[in-house]
Amino acid sequence: MRILDLYGRMVAAGHWRDYAMDFHRDAAIFSAFRRAAERPEYRIEKRPALRSRQGMWALVSEAGAVLKRGDELSNVLAPVERKLMKLVGD
Repeated sequence: MRILDLYGRMVAAGHWRDYAMDFHRDAAIFSAFRRAAERPEYRIEKRPALRSRQGMWALVSEAGAVLKRGDELSNVLAPVERKLMKLVGD
């Protein structure tokens, strides 16, 4: 629910236009796109197997770099939330 709430606010700000959800055996992935024909700007991944090591949530950039990882979804989404504040402020 928290991810879709963020998606809705980014759509309202005019930044994201499409999303995709992928469910694999070891991960659930939410991808947010600026345009449908591009690579996703961000991927939010949930990998329960990493819960005891690095944290099961990860924010991955368009280039594939892990921007943030942790156990709490709100902490992992913080960089995107800050970007939303800049978009609304402009």
